[in-house]
Amino acid sequence: MTIGLLFGVFSAAFLSATLLVGLSEAALVLATGQPDAPLVALFLAATAGNVLGAVVNFVLGRFLLRFERRRWFPVSPVNRKRAETLFGRYGQPILLFSWLPIVGDPLTLVAGLLRMPFPTFLIYVTIGKAARYAVLLWAWDTLAT
Repeated sequence: MTIGLLFGVFSAAFLSATLLVGLSEAALVLATGQPDAPLVALFLAATAGNVLGAVVNFVLGRFLLRFERRRWFPVSPVNRKRAETLFGRYGQPILLFSWLPIVGDPLTLVAGLLRMPFPTFLIYVTIGKAARYAVLLWAWDTLAT
């Protein structure tokens, strides 16, 4: 297996959780078609990249919220308010859904804004994002055979 393939999946997953659209699911599924691509390594690369992207959002929420209105900031004020409402209603376990489109990235930013303990943040986010990629790989493998 090439390092380039894993780096590509990692990068797409990272970008999906931060400033740009990385299409991590598509990158992961395409990578599974490579003959030298073990699923476990792809799963770990995608999960690590996406979790690291969520950590970037957490740090932005914790330390750089004053830049919220800048074009490069990954979460709009409207989506941040929506995420704050969800976070307030369901508490820290809502981060299990940080993989969801539109609301997931703001949830990770709000966790930083609300000064959530980082180890707790990391546990919830990793479980949620890993579960998403595990289900995706399982479903793709099931459909492909």
